[in-house]
Amino acid sequence: MTLKQAKKLARGALSDKRYQHTLNVKKEAVHLAGLYGADEEKAALAALLHDAAKERSKEELLQILQDNAIIAPGAASRPAPVWHGICAAILARTQWGVEDQEVLDAIACHTTGRPGMTKLDKILFLADMVSAERDYPTVGMLRRLAEQDLDAAVLEALGQNIEFVAQSGRPVDEMSRAAYNDLRQTLREG
Repeated sequence: MTLKQAKKLARGALSDKRYQHTLNVKKEAVHLAGLYGADEEKAALAALLHDAAKERSKEELLQILQDNAIIAPGAASRPAPVWHGICAAILARTQWGVEDQEVLDAIACHTTGRPGMTKLDKILFLADMVSAERDYPTVGMLRRLAEQDLDAAVLEALGQNIEFVAQSGRPVDEMSRAAYNDLRQTLREG
C-alpha cells in the first residue's frame, strides 16, 4: 500500500475530526522518525492507518477480532477501547495489502504499547499522544520530552495513560502495564 492509497483509505473511513487527527499524527510521527533515525515512510504509513478502524461499531470490531483470532489471539478479551488498533492492523494485513510486520505491529499497539517496543512502535504511540490537536494538561510537557528522549517520553506517556484510564474507572489493558514495566526495567538497566 502506498502512502497515497493509505491517505485515501483513511479519508474514506473517518470523520473530518478523526481524519485531521490522523494527519496530525502522521506529521508528528514523520518528525519523530527523522529526529530518532527511524524510517519516515513506515512512520507515515503506520500513522495514516492507525485509526482507520476507529469509527467502526464495537460489534464490527469484535467480529473482526473473532474472525481473525489466529492473527490476534486473546484480543477480543481485552478492553474494547484498544480493539480499533488491533483491528486496523488486521485489516491492513488481510485487506489493505500491508505486509511490513513492523508497521502492522506499530498500528496494533498504538494505544497500549507492548513489551519490547520497537522504535517505530514508540514513535507512533507517542505521536498519537502528542499530536497537534491534543490539549490535555500535560501534553506540553510530553511534547518537550519527546524532543529530548524518546524512551523517557514513551515511559511518561504510558504512565499517564494508565493513570488516566484507571482514574476514569475503566479497566487498564494489561498490555499497557506490561509495556510500562518492560520499558522502565530496560531504562534502569541501560
